[in-house]
Amino acid sequence: MSKPTVIIKEIEGVKCEPYERLFVDTPDEYNGTVIDLISQRKGEMVSMAPISSGYTRIEFIITSRGLFGARSDLMTATKGNAIVNTEFEGYSPLKGALSARARGSLIAFENGTTTSYGMYNAQDRGTMFIPNQLNVYEGMVIGESNDSSDLVVNPCKKKHLTAVRSTGADEALRLVPPRVMTLEKCLEFIADDELLEVTPQSLRLRKKILSNDLRAKQRAKDKLGMANA
Repeated sequence: MSKPTVIIKEIEGVKCEPYERLFVDTPDEYNGTVIDLISQRKGEMVSMAPISSGYTRIEFIITSRGLFGARSDLMTATKGNAIVNTEFEGYSPLKGALSARARGSLIAFENGTTTSYGMYNAQDRGTMFIPNQLNVYEGMVIGESNDSSDLVVNPCKKKHLTAVRSTGADEALRLVPPRVMTLEKCLEFIADDELLEVTPQSLRLRKKILSNDLRAKQRAKDKLGMANA
């Protein structure tokens, strides 16, 4: 599955995209957080009214593009207390580009099973999406990089055994729990050069070109093409 796109229609000579009406019932203490979150996705608040003691219903108009991943973010921001509903509003003129993903992907270097040592070193480079002791393959996206560009890491790396014991040799490596990636979050995260594999047991993000060497050659080719354009 590639990055989802909305269906653009031309209405009376104007390019239009689908919009939806978003209803968020949230505890009063999170009103500002909800409004700020949806505003960042270019949503427009149309009404706000109390619905019960301590709860407010906030209504927005937002593009379908802007809704990708919004439900998960709203639940996180309100600590699971929000009730989110949507309904199709219609087609209106294009809203313009939404903010692009600011960070790149962490990509597996080789086929194998992740190790505590490999994961411990990889987690310093970004946020992991996968747990330890998982089978991965070259080109698989295993996390989000701390940097704006993609980074190849080796979560399967094993610690070399030596005859010399270091001071912290017996200390357990502490692994940060991975970020839980739902289908909605995966569809929001996925880049143009990535794919999402969906199976009954798991969701896996991967590069369209799995080989690290072939991706590097393709990037060089693209840069050359841009320079000659």
